[in-house]
Amino acid sequence: MTCMTLETKQALVSGGSSGIGMAICKALSAAGARVANADIAPPAVGLPAGITHHRTDIRIGAEVDRLFDRLHSAQALPDILVLNAGIGLYEPLCEGDPEKWQRLVDTNFLGALRLIRAFVPPMLENQGGDVVFIGSVSARQPHPSGGVYSASKSALADIAETLRMEAQSALRVCTVSPGVVDTSFFDNLLAGEQSVEEIGYGSLDPAHIAELVVFALTRAPEVAINHITVRPRKQVF
Repeated sequence: MTCMTLETKQALVSGGSSGIGMAICKALSAAGARVANADIAPPAVGLPAGITHHRTDIRIGAEVDRLFDRLHSAQALPDILVLNAGIGLYEPLCEGDPEKWQRLVDTNFLGALRLIRAFVPPMLENQGGDVVFIGSVSARQPHPSGGVYSASKSALADIAETLRMEAQSALRVCTVSPGVVDTSFFDNLLAGEQSVEEIGYGSLDPAHIAELVVFALTRAPEVAINHITVRPRKQVF
């Protein structure tokens, strides 16, 4: 079986300035792709050569449009779109702040839709490309204080499957759903407190997730890996 190479490919990763997103940016670059990172925050550390940072708030349609224009002008529209950007929230529903709910939905769900709406049509025109969703084992696994986050990831899973069916003649769509990953995610919750140590299952390294993304992308063109679930070995759900 002939595997695909990522050399000459152009990738766009949302939320690539830290954590899983940065690990994916680095892994794609190491595999030969040219990588654009779309993130509201600057990179946590210096980016390797071949990765460019584009400050973009994916909650704002006009900023996504500007990103499209910038990449189009640079002849850098993506062959690979990685929808990674996301934020968390940990609080009981009856104590929740609707403004924080809106920010979470705008980022985790609507932000991904805005990127799909902007960048997938050219991929369809070219009859080729990959879209990777970074989901979560929390999708369809509601738990106390995690309902809003879980709901956003459940909605994203439905969008991924819809896109797979709508675009399967031209695109491959893959969702990678991690369990607990050791990143700054828990330090940046919109509300509440939680930590890897408190969860108590151990954790994965972001590089583990990035490795699986590259694995899915480099399968033979006729092979589509649609869903990967990966957890620390001791994680229950």
